[in-house]
Amino acid sequence: MRIFFIGLFCLFSLIGLAQEDAETNKVKAIVKNARTNEPMESVHVVNLNQVVGTITDEDGEFSISAAVNDTLYFTYLGFKSQKIRVTNDMFRFGNTEIALTELAYALEEVIVRPYQLTGYLEIDVKNLPINNAYQYSISGLSVGYEGGNKNPSAVTKVLGAILNPADLLRNLFGKRPNQMRKLRQMKEDDRIRDLLASKFDRETLTELLQLDKMDIQDILNNCNYSQSFITTANDLQILDAISSCYEEFKVLNRKK
Repeated sequence: MRIFFIGLFCLFSLIGLAQEDAETNKVKAIVKNARTNEPMESVHVVNLNQVVGTITDEDGEFSISAAVNDTLYFTYLGFKSQKIRVTNDMFRFGNTEIALTELAYALEEVIVRPYQLTGYLEIDVKNLPINNAYQYSISGLSVGYEGGNKNPSAVTKVLGAILNPADLLRNLFGKRPNQMRKLRQMKEDDRIRDLLASKFDRETLTELLQLDKMDIQDILNNCNYSQSFITTANDLQILDAISSCYEEFKVLNRKK
């Protein structure tokens, strides 16, 4: 009986060690071009859950820390970004292949016409483009506020930003508390920093933060960043700006 319990204990210990190894194991796979089936070098691979990154070598191969159900995010210039969920089979077999598809850019003919003004106001007004950004005015205030396209939440957003900007930030940061805690991790991983420094489309950043582009713009607007910075900065600069804003926001909240 004693031997039985000792054997049972050893079995459970081995199972526990195996599970621990699986949790800290590395996924190894190869990335290929879906059209040519050729290996792809320098594809960026990011584990969105553990916030670590790597790139593929000249044979299209990569290795990255991951656990079952983690999400791997693949990006490469000129190819459609792709997300892959890590499965047990990816640990058991070393021949996993991920195929990336090229983006098809269709160039359409563009005709540029200058404004043809006739001098008749009624005719010229009809030919001018219409600005769809709606302005909202509030009684007692001398300035109007632009709320973007007309939608039910536009007035609420404008009022929130005017009356208490901190409330808007609290709502935005509060939506993704776990993602906000990952900001420091994102900044510490060199692979992710290199990737974001080369990006200007906010696509990878939105995947990492789980915020949409409008939320990112709202955060930066309410942290007093200029529109020029918001539209021209690379994704790494935007990440640093959001991180700085979040740290200031946490300090202000502690003082309350």
